[in-house]
Amino acid sequence: MSAEDKKKILENKKEKIRQGGGQARIKKQHAKNKKTARERIEYLLDDNTFNELNMFVENRSTSLGMDEKEAPGEGVVVGYGTIADRLVYVYAQDFTVMGGSVGEAHANKISEVMDLAIQNGAPIIGLNDSGGARINEGIDSLNGYGEIFYRNTKASGVVPQITAILGPCAGGAVYSPAITDFIFMVDKTSKMFITGPNVIKSVTGEKVSAEELGGAQTHNKISGVAHFMEPSEESALDNIRKLLTYIPNNYKEEAARIETDDHGGRRTAELKEIVEENPQKAYDVRDVIDVLADQDSFMEVQPYFAQNAVIGFARLNGRSVGIIANQPQHLAGCLNIDASTKIARFIRFLDSFNIPIVSLVDVPGYMPGTEQEYGGVIRHGAKVLYAYSEATVPKITLIMRKAYGGAYIAMGSRSVRADLVYAWPIAEIAVMGPEGAANIIYRKEIAAANEPEKLRQSKIDDYKENFANPYIAAKRGMVNDVIKMEATRAKLINGLEMMVNKRENKQDKKHGNIPL
Repeated sequence: MSAEDKKKILENKKEKIRQGGGQARIKKQHAKNKKTARERIEYLLDDNTFNELNMFVENRSTSLGMDEKEAPGEGVVVGYGTIADRLVYVYAQDFTVMGGSVGEAHANKISEVMDLAIQNGAPIIGLNDSGGARINEGIDSLNGYGEIFYRNTKASGVVPQITAILGPCAGGAVYSPAITDFIFMVDKTSKMFITGPNVIKSVTGEKVSAEELGGAQTHNKISGVAHFMEPSEESALDNIRKLLTYIPNNYKEEAARIETDDHGGRRTAELKEIVEENPQKAYDVRDVIDVLADQDSFMEVQPYFAQNAVIGFARLNGRSVGIIANQPQHLAGCLNIDASTKIARFIRFLDSFNIPIVSLVDVPGYMPGTEQEYGGVIRHGAKVLYAYSEATVPKITLIMRKAYGGAYIAMGSRSVRADLVYAWPIAEIAVMGPEGAANIIYRKEIAAANEPEKLRQSKIDDYKENFANPYIAAKRGMVNDVIKMEATRAKLINGLEMMVNKRENKQDKKHGNIPL
């Protein structure tokens, strides 16, 4: 056989694998507005940078007719390439090949590329589109999932892990995305659930559609499992590229600094129009973020879940930061179970990858009520305290208006080792709000007064003047400076520049026991 013949054999073999399940199944995929695995990788990565690995791998199973089935590429495409000239590793499940089901060889391909990502310190991106475990392979399939979960855990905090759910993701398959750092879902296309609608109906009698049970809206708005909901695959892949601009390659590096024309000393006087002095007046804290951050740099994370807290990435003078803010527009910005979990997990990601934390505080307290208490708000609320206390990255806190009680402590106070705490002159820092404090402290005096309402208001005003202001905390060193609103951006940037070389040795222990 000539060298030319061998070359043709190679080309034919590769082309057959590239065709996956064949043109008929590819057409079905396109009919659902879904790209194929290879099309997704081609769209995501820089042009002509994808290097495929283990293309010729085949399964060794002979059970339940597997010896008679063809599975080109084992239903998953793996390899490496670049995004904006940065090395990334990627795997994309191929739904045209046995529904993208995970067998032993399929899992091994994913595991091997994850190992390479960890060893070489680069992000790993998973593009999931799978019917779940390959039943034909039995325990080998389950073990394959376990190998992936183990590597997800080992990679956590070492390299960024991003998952896009671009089709079904059911049963044990959902746990791998859940361990990763960020999950993207496509509205009306993505599905995630432990148990599908048919099984639920047969076991419990409950009727629910796949979309209601595990669609993008469910996991972005209700469960909080996902972080981004996109209108199309293209949007999801575009925003994965965008997300990577805010984060480094691995835990030993820092995110790249981006050149900006937005001056670091820009005045922010418009904040006075956004945040009124009256603590009962609501506003959208995202307007504050947009004023403080470099122009058009804020990328919100989990915008539909626990909307009383706003989290996301932004830039200050070109430097990537994580923003954590209370949202007075929703539940008055209270901390509750969902907001606490949302904030704590984001803090731990930021700390893992050397991204400074900027906290914008306007919080009346933890959410009261039996629903919260029975749901474990004590345990979940403690996650915020734990995460802030554990984080060693630069931490700057701005107390904008209210900061009451335990929520004041939790939201990045000096007590939990914020490096710098600033407050605006309108800030109220106290054990509780003036109205509640006056009603408790002076309740007997007010009840006995001839004009109780007049006396109550007088006591509220006294409390505000003498206690609910930033100056008591500043006297104690719990606030580093009371600053003018118009100087806020400059103060935040100067503080970050001052801490650019911050290093803090962690306590010698295996790891703590966060109140999960």
